[in-house]
Amino acid sequence: MMRLRADVQTCQRVARQLHDGTTARLHEDTHLLQRMIIIAEDSRFKTHHGIDFIELRDAWAAGGHRGASTITQQLAKNLYLSPSRSIFRKLKEAVTAVRLELALSKDRIMQLYLDNAELGAGVWGMEAASRAYFGESVSALTANQAAELAATLPQPRTSNPTFRPARMLERRDLILARYYGGKTPVPPALEDSIPEILPSSRRLSP
Repeated sequence: MMRLRADVQTCQRVARQLHDGTTARLHEDTHLLQRMIIIAEDSRFKTHHGIDFIELRDAWAAGGHRGASTITQQLAKNLYLSPSRSIFRKLKEAVTAVRLELALSKDRIMQLYLDNAELGAGVWGMEAASRAYFGESVSALTANQAAELAATLPQPRTSNPTFRPARMLERRDLILARYYGGKTPVPPALEDSIPEILPSSRRLSP
C-alpha cells in the first residue's frame, strides 16, 4: 500500500523523516489506542482467527452497507495487497489473514497494524499520525484523540483530523459512546457503522 501511494505528498506538518517510505515504529504504551481501534474496527479481534463470520453475517443482513474486514484482514491488505474491491482480492485477503493468524500472536498482529495503517495522505502508522495531527506521541494521547485516530481508519484520505473532519468526528463520538458505556450521545446515522462490542460491564479496562 505504501508503494501504491508513493505519489502522494507527505503531510506537511510532520518531519519528512517520519514518512520516508517507512513506518514509524511504536515503542510507547498504546493500550488506550488499541482499545479504541478494537471498538471501531474489530470488536472480536481477540477471539476470531482472522475472519469474523458473525460480522460477515451481520454485514450481509445489512445489505452490504457496512464493512466486515477484521484488523488482520486490513493488515493483510496493507502489507501485501491493494485497495482493489474485486472478489479475487478479497479472497486473497481472507487467505492471507488466516495465515497471519497461524504465524503470529495477536499482540504482534496489532503491533504491525498500528505501525502500518494508513491515516491520511502520506501518513503511515499511529505514531506518525499522532505527531502529524496532534503534535504528540501516542503515549500522550487523550481518549478523544485516540478515538479520532480510530475514527480516521475507514476513510483516511477523505476524512481525517485536518481534512474534512466532519465524518470522522461523528464516528469519533460513536466510538467514545461505546468506550464509556453509552454515556456519550450516539449519532443515529452511525449506529450501524461500528461493530457491536461486549456490554459495558464486560469491557476491557481503559
